[in-house]
Amino acid sequence: MLPDEYRTIDFFTENALPAPRVAPADCELIAAEHLGITARAQSLGSQQDANFLLHTDDVTPAAILKISNPAFGTTEIEAQDAAADLIASAHPELRVATVLRRPDGSPRRTTVDTENGPAVARLLRYLPGGTLSGPRHLSPTTVAAMGTIVGKASTTLRDFRHPGLERVLQWDLRHADRVVARLAAHIEEPDRRNAVEAATVEAWARVQELAAALPLQAVHLDLTDDNLIRCPDTRPPMPDGVIDFGDVTMSWAVGELAVSLSSMLHHDGIEPHHLLPAVRAFHAVRPLSPEETEALWPLVILRAAVLVASGRQQAAVDEDNAYARAALDREWRIFEQATRLPMPVMSRLVRDATDMADSAARTAQAAAPVRPLLRNLAAAEITVLDLSTDADSMDHGAWLKAGTEHRLAASALADGALAVATRYAQARLTQAPALSAVSAATVPTGIDVRLGRDAVAQAPDAGKVLAAVPGRVELTYGEQVLTLSFPRAVHPAVTTGATVQAGEDVARVPSGTTLHLALRDADSPAVPALVRPEYAAGWLALTADPAPLLGLPVESDGTGERDLLDRRDAVFATVQEHYYANPPRIERGWRHHLLSTEGRSYLDIVNNVTPLGHAHPCVEQAVSRQLRRLNTNSRFHYASVVEFTERLATLLPDPLDTVFLVNSGSEAVDLGLRLAIGASGQHDAVALREAYHGWTYASDAVSTSLQDNPDALATRPNWVHTVDSPNSYRGRHRGADAVRYAPEAVAEIDELAAAGRPAGAFISETFYGNAGGVALPDGYLAQVYGAIRRHGGLAVADEVQAGYGRLGHWFWGFEQQQVVPDIVCVAKAMGNGHPLGAVITSKPVADRYRDQGYFFSSTGGSPVSSAVGLTVLDTLRDEDLQGNAVRVGSHLKIRLEALADRYGIIGAVHGTGLYLGLELVRDRTTLEPATEETAELCDRMLDLGVVVQPTGDHLNVLKIKPPLCIDTIAADFFADMLDRALAQLGHSHAR
Repeated sequence: MLPDEYRTIDFFTENALPAPRVAPADCELIAAEHLGITARAQSLGSQQDANFLLHTDDVTPAAILKISNPAFGTTEIEAQDAAADLIASAHPELRVATVLRRPDGSPRRTTVDTENGPAVARLLRYLPGGTLSGPRHLSPTTVAAMGTIVGKASTTLRDFRHPGLERVLQWDLRHADRVVARLAAHIEEPDRRNAVEAATVEAWARVQELAAALPLQAVHLDLTDDNLIRCPDTRPPMPDGVIDFGDVTMSWAVGELAVSLSSMLHHDGIEPHHLLPAVRAFHAVRPLSPEETEALWPLVILRAAVLVASGRQQAAVDEDNAYARAALDREWRIFEQATRLPMPVMSRLVRDATDMADSAARTAQAAAPVRPLLRNLAAAEITVLDLSTDADSMDHGAWLKAGTEHRLAASALADGALAVATRYAQARLTQAPALSAVSAATVPTGIDVRLGRDAVAQAPDAGKVLAAVPGRVELTYGEQVLTLSFPRAVHPAVTTGATVQAGEDVARVPSGTTLHLALRDADSPAVPALVRPEYAAGWLALTADPAPLLGLPVESDGTGERDLLDRRDAVFATVQEHYYANPPRIERGWRHHLLSTEGRSYLDIVNNVTPLGHAHPCVEQAVSRQLRRLNTNSRFHYASVVEFTERLATLLPDPLDTVFLVNSGSEAVDLGLRLAIGASGQHDAVALREAYHGWTYASDAVSTSLQDNPDALATRPNWVHTVDSPNSYRGRHRGADAVRYAPEAVAEIDELAAAGRPAGAFISETFYGNAGGVALPDGYLAQVYGAIRRHGGLAVADEVQAGYGRLGHWFWGFEQQQVVPDIVCVAKAMGNGHPLGAVITSKPVADRYRDQGYFFSSTGGSPVSSAVGLTVLDTLRDEDLQGNAVRVGSHLKIRLEALADRYGIIGAVHGTGLYLGLELVRDRTTLEPATEETAELCDRMLDLGVVVQPTGDHLNVLKIKPPLCIDTIAADFFADMLDRALAQLGHSHAR
């Protein structure tokens, strides 16, 4: 019997929709006899259909054989194929699983008998690349790309009409309440069943309030991670293909996006806020209406509820369906994530993502009270605590100390304040743990008031008491609800249900009590006292600043800073790039931690500029003390410049005894080259490839890093000659063969001299930093230095990154090579963030500079710079930070090498001490750089609380150069987060 040509499915008239049971051998017969292809069939699984991949030989995929559920009529199949053709035609940049056609243009389609009746079988285009399904974490770019495709499909299908669209599907969210009601009994666990039913009722009620304004159109309705195909070989995985049009129907247009969003929620490390890039991307292609933005998250919840109920029912009626059974856990995770936050919170975040949040809602505040909440307490008698990253009270790591808020409040009361209040909506740094894979709840939705004397809380206006129990009172305040929370020992002076007038006693609160004030919308859910920054905008939209109830001014909610990055780009040359596409705003550091204005703490793994750690008190005190006395240029006579240069010179071997002071590494290298060329009288220089030395004319001239300048090798001035990068891992000579680099470099130096152009300088890093902390081959510098000197040139050592104890076992990188350069250039670590650099050479070389004129740097060696330089050297010694580099660096390298044993993407762990590099490759034999994977990993690490960045010509090496004060606990946290991120991003174990 053929399926009725015009029949369409009505889910509610079907008892169940088990997938057709067809053996692979039968599929091969169908394909050969009816569809014109001889192939082997491999089952792919499906919820309600039967899908098979056809191979024309053992390995070459040819097509997909899809046998639709017998409940679906021919007209429905025709609608599906027409929708696929329409999207494929409108968007040729997308690959679409369209029906394959015969030479006459007819679809390769037939009807076959199954145990449940006749079913339509057809051949569909096979799209290589694989789906986005599975647990792998989805990067923001992947999430956004999914939203873009959904937007394109929605716009294309907007005007599509077909009789096969008039269906009643269980996946159509217009019927979600009925589907859950019908199938919920299959959820055997009572607590889960109750949760699904309750969430459905709440979400459905909200959608019904908006339903009349939600446009209807044709929708794919299954643009999920299972049905979006990744472009082959893209990293991170980026979708460009669409399959499975089996759920095409008429429904709410916004449901298309809700279905896609829900499918992302089961992926590792994905929370609701991670889905917002997809919302923005969809909105950019197909703008959402205000009603659709309000309905979107309730529809996500309804989709999750339908998935759970349908999945349990399908597993029960189709016991042999491994695909349906395997989906049960992820469907429950989708539901958990969809319902982890109240709908109004997520709806507000959706409005923010689409720029539909009105400014009035952002700045909600309490109306002026008829009576102040605390009787006889004037605003001038209240001290407001600043607990933000900008607060001076957070200096010296105070944010990490237990009881900091209590101590600050007690100090303010001791200084005469009658009460101390915190700020609404301002992230509290005191709530931020130092090391955490997720952000902490740091943003307050109310105000805490610590009383320095007995006080009476009175009704600020007429209202009704909604609750009055020991420790808490709730009463109406206009359109809002005011909640007062205090210790349970405090009993309210009012009763539940009572009406109060302005000025009527609510509670008598004794001195020393902390009172929490919160205002929320009358119809909003309960609001936590502190919320995580990613969701703060959603929670705060349900609340208002209660400060006016105390007579205090309303605090800014921070919206004025939202355009800070745009302002930066407008006036700060964009060639001065910033880390990350959406960088956190960092306004404080402490030791090896960086703090954002949202109260998020990040482990700093990149900052070799601050070897002592951020905000070291000794440096702060030295700068402050010297600035109070004198800061001028080094032509004046003062002690600190003498003491510092003497101290610096003693750290170097003979004959390096004379110091120039400058402001940066670029200046130091520039001066070092001028010294070498001037002293030698030879104007050519030899430099290593794949190196970076600075941005001044001379330092840039010898910089050949392709990441800093893709045309570097082709644009060097004619006085610069480059020799091969002596990279023993990925260079021309690897492993034991790396000994060949030095003789080859010597030969090139000799050839220059033979050609009448002997080099006056050879410059290189003493430990290959730009390549990721790769040690130079043993004996390399000894041979090259010997060659350059033999021809009258000088050896210039760039110690800007490697010097000052970072290598652990050696204070200077050249010590590892057992050589002594003629000129040493150093910076970065010298000032712990203060601009300070130096060139150290011998007196005869220094004296030759006079042949070129005089040297003067206005702030190089200033009193402040000299004081800082001395302080850094003292602290490196007193805190044994070079020894710490040995101890912690060795521990960390062992941890990283253990990860290399587990993850094939880790090609090598370079370096020593706290100058390490983790090189990521796609193949350990070819060493193909894993550039895109490294970028994705850095973004994921930021989400996990770690700042780490790539380096190298291929940007495939994690540069691991933290402050030298980092401890083992932090090193372990870094390794643990790296382990987690690599696993979440789907990197396979090493073979």
